[in-house]
Amino acid sequence: MAAATAKHAELHRMVMTEHTCPWGLKSLDLLQREGYQVEDHKLTSRAEVDAFKDKHGVDTTPQTFIGGKRIGGYDDLLAFFGKEVKDKDATTYTPVIALFAMAALMALAASWAAFGNLLTVATVEWFIAIAMCLLALQKLKDVEGFATMFLNYDLLAQRWVRYSYIYPFGEALAGVLMMAGALMWLSVPVALFIGTVGAISVFKAVYIDKRELKCACVGGDSNVPLGFVSLTENLMMVGMAIWMMLKPMGIGLGH
Repeated sequence: MAAATAKHAELHRMVMTEHTCPWGLKSLDLLQREGYQVEDHKLTSRAEVDAFKDKHGVDTTPQTFIGGKRIGGYDDLLAFFGKEVKDKDATTYTPVIALFAMAALMALAASWAAFGNLLTVATVEWFIAIAMCLLALQKLKDVEGFATMFLNYDLLAQRWVRYSYIYPFGEALAGVLMMAGALMWLSVPVALFIGTVGAISVFKAVYIDKRELKCACVGGDSNVPLGFVSLTENLMMVGMAIWMMLKPMGIGLGH
């Protein structure tokens, strides 16, 4: 009887015509995966939701009860089962890892489609160019947010604020042109300039001034720490620009 009680849970979650609470669905799924029989109470109106909150003295739904004891919301349920509860303000490298992994896979796919071979010189070139485009895309989603974060450490932007708004477009332009192997007279100087200024700025802020800042490299809402990742981004642009200058004249990207 005790075992049966231990595997029984009550879940109260919001399921209304205009809104189904995603955290309620997550809670239901988690309980079922943990082997619980769930008594699923659906709160189908605002009046029911408000009445439930007043009765139990809570501010949010969903709410889970196990063995007659209130566990709480989805995060509380994760903690109850000993699972990781993510800190929304914690620093993370996940966005950067995902971005570079996708850039690498796209470069490999492009090389395979173009040459029937995964590992070519073009694979590396495309990887850098695609990574630049994807990084620029992250910034362009919220240019204002990026600019605000960028102004914390970029030396040129601190002297000329408008540069913080221009930077994402410059990175996107250079990446697209390098991907196409076109207008190298434009893309190479742009990549070399913004990459050099960026690398110097990051190196000074992190390794000389020892400041702990968030990196604007994947957008203004990221929790990626400033340092190795941003320095790598800028050095990749510098390296790509130098490589394109050293390539024989008339040979485009991917040949």
